[in-house]
Amino acid sequence: MAASIRLRRLGAVAAVAGGSYFTVLSNPPIAASDRGLTDVKQRIADPYATVPSRDVQESALIGSSAANPLDILVIGGGATGCGVALDAATRGLRVGLAEREDFSSGTSSRSTKLIHGGVRYLEKAVFNLDYGQLKLVFHALEERKQVIQNAPHLCNALPCMTPCFSWFEAVYYWMGLKMYDLVAGRHLLHLSRYYSAQESVELFPTLARKGNDRSLKGTVVYYDGQMNDSRLNVALACTAALAGAAVVNHAEVISFLRDDGTGRIIGARIRNNLSGNEFDTYAKVVVNAAGPFCDSVRLMADKEAKKMICPSSGVHIVLPDYYSPEGMGLIVPKTKDGRVIFMLPWLGRTVAGTTDSNTSITMLPEPHEDEIEFILDAISDYLNVKVRRTDVLSAWSGIRPLAVDPRAKSTENISRDHVVCEDLPGLVTITGGKWTTYRSMAEDAVNVAIGSGKLSPASKCVTYNLQLIGADGWDPASFTVLAQQYVRMKTSYGGKVVPGAMDTAAAKHLSHAYGTFAERVAAIAQNENLGKRLAHGYPILEAEVAYCARHEYCESAVDFIARRSRLAFLDTDAARRAVPRIIEILASEHKWDEPRQKQELQKAQEFLETFKSSRNAQFHDGKHK
Repeated sequence: MAASIRLRRLGAVAAVAGGSYFTVLSNPPIAASDRGLTDVKQRIADPYATVPSRDVQESALIGSSAANPLDILVIGGGATGCGVALDAATRGLRVGLAEREDFSSGTSSRSTKLIHGGVRYLEKAVFNLDYGQLKLVFHALEERKQVIQNAPHLCNALPCMTPCFSWFEAVYYWMGLKMYDLVAGRHLLHLSRYYSAQESVELFPTLARKGNDRSLKGTVVYYDGQMNDSRLNVALACTAALAGAAVVNHAEVISFLRDDGTGRIIGARIRNNLSGNEFDTYAKVVVNAAGPFCDSVRLMADKEAKKMICPSSGVHIVLPDYYSPEGMGLIVPKTKDGRVIFMLPWLGRTVAGTTDSNTSITMLPEPHEDEIEFILDAISDYLNVKVRRTDVLSAWSGIRPLAVDPRAKSTENISRDHVVCEDLPGLVTITGGKWTTYRSMAEDAVNVAIGSGKLSPASKCVTYNLQLIGADGWDPASFTVLAQQYVRMKTSYGGKVVPGAMDTAAAKHLSHAYGTFAERVAAIAQNENLGKRLAHGYPILEAEVAYCARHEYCESAVDFIARRSRLAFLDTDAARRAVPRIIEILASEHKWDEPRQKQELQKAQEFLETFKSSRNAQFHDGKHK
């Protein structure tokens, strides 16, 4: 089976060898109700398949009418919005999606990168005898396992170490994390266990043996999931497109269409933010999945709508890889001021966080210097290395859309769960929740939309075991095929094309980022002389820019540095240096003129200014100099 999959895939890669595009599927981009689930799964796994172009997808939205509307129009291309589009399309419904910026451009790309059940929520459930919190943990742990199984190339189990500086902490954390294992049941990733102080520092060499006048007694290691969040989101969007949904990024809903007689919302006016063109899209139901911006969408429909969102800011910083060992995270459930702090290996670097503070809703949230200093202070208590502000390669802020049910009589209890409501006829809103449960959130939203629009799906929800694009046939050793069968052809400074090895770092990076479609990228690197690295010290190749422009709706330099690759999040300065070459490749793919290229450079520079690395932030050398 694996051999046949590989042979088919190699045949598909041959199409790229001459620099040609893959044949676009002849099927219409909007799902037909009689298409079977087997056909959809085969299409998602097909090595010859490619997503319809953005122009084709936009034409599908424009082609709807009052007499022939879509079943569902989704507003928002984050994890939940793309999850809704995929869920609805695989039920045989006709689906469109409009995203103002790019897929995962908001909260969904600025997460903790964890797929978790919620250890803190379990603690609250036990001590407060709160069955509701316990249900949240049960559900999240089940979804955690499915997210990893449905996209194994983008997600993995990660051991997380919890340091214990007293024997009481050792017993308390051991019992609590064993309960976490118990609640996970058959969805358990791996069993937690206790390690002595000596064993712990062998596993995590930078862990301090003394902290706050206390000595390390040992650690408890448990397992949660980790992901490449924005690439998982892009995979959702592309999978939805292959399933028949018309997904369009850089397309903004600017007003709603209403039925003159009933006042029901029957569609939306949409502006293509790349061309400026506007058009109407009709749908039986509109699903508002705009994350932190869902209230602005609701206010567009009803100026009297009660607010649902209580925004919270989460800041993260990225440090060099030597701060944490590969394959082991560090989580402190309660620091000296009562907050949670973590330090996790991620894509060859270390991500640390996080804060949880009230904030205002903005398109490009920026981390404050005091929040960065708080994180540095907190992790320094648990490390035996000097923690320096100058080591911060990137720092970003994300907005968590904590939800309040507008139907509730009291707004005192802000929910960590998600809320689905139809407080306006024809407009279903889904918000709150977390990345881990995006799939079930989407399922709930589609169920409500089906009832609202009296829709007739061909089947029930099928996304529980639906693998995403690039997952079928992938295994952790898939990178060896790339390393053995491809070379990186690079153009030197003198214009001469020279071969370079597809080294292990590059092969592993491509395999994990693109799954079974990595060979397509490797073929471009080999046959189109785009095998050079975009930034020193990072395995991201020039070929990825071309591939993402052709097959992943990458429409701008920011789309690439932030969502298709993670260079802006990993190293702001490396991203800044790579931008000119990225624009050069995108200009060739999209036929940009000189003014557009200059505009792209300016937008990328403005975007990167919101990521506070040690070089673009104003700070006073103090404790962490």
